[in-house]
Amino acid sequence: MYEKTINLLKNHTSIRKYRDETIPNEVLYEMIQAAQHAASSSFVQAYSIVRVTDPEKIEKLAELSKNPQQITSAPVVLLFCVDFKRLEYASQKHDVKLKADNLESFLVGTVDTALLAQNFVIAAESKGYGICYIGGVRNNPEQISDLVSLPDKVMPLFGMTVGVPDEEQYVKPRLPLEAVLHENDYDEEKYTDLIDQYDDQMRKYYATRKTNQKNVTWSEMMSNMLQNPKRPFMEEFVKGKGFLAGKKL
Repeated sequence: MYEKTINLLKNHTSIRKYRDETIPNEVLYEMIQAAQHAASSSFVQAYSIVRVTDPEKIEKLAELSKNPQQITSAPVVLLFCVDFKRLEYASQKHDVKLKADNLESFLVGTVDTALLAQNFVIAAESKGYGICYIGGVRNNPEQISDLVSLPDKVMPLFGMTVGVPDEEQYVKPRLPLEAVLHENDYDEEKYTDLIDQYDDQMRKYYATRKTNQKNVTWSEMMSNMLQNPKRPFMEEFVKGKGFLAGKKL
């Protein structure tokens, strides 16, 4: 059982092409219930999932997130949301005003939601399904919030497509253990050599993988992506949802 679990985790790939096969509701619900057993900070469970089934909403979500082919072809489309609205109702029951407009609450909600989602991924992959996270939901978070009627204190963090894989991908090599594991003291001096080695490995991977082959290294991609702020509008959106102190939209 141990080796089976380890192999499952180490063989994750993002699936962007699915077979035309549905996932039974009872199976989907079972996977979500398993996901709910993820750790939760102070047991706040500050998350919700919106399953999008309306064809028109799916089309619009695909357009707004800029992932048209993947979302419209997936049998299951989910939105994972940070959610303090339910906690607001719980507080009101005891005549307490919820104060969630602080960084700690926002971090708790995002971490809770990410843990829930990753538990769901493990449950789904254990049943032979494939998934792909859709960070593109944050391309148009306000419009997507309106699309699925998210109130204040609820915001979409990422989407996810789920289905029976109709493609096979090579597992993308991760950074070497030495790059992410430090003992007692943080050691940044090792990065120069380790990044060089990883760049060589990733260039070979991208050149030989089954689809979307390209000649590029990991450090090239990261430097191109991170040289300018990404989605700078997110700060105002998050404030508008009531998670960080600031003027509401």
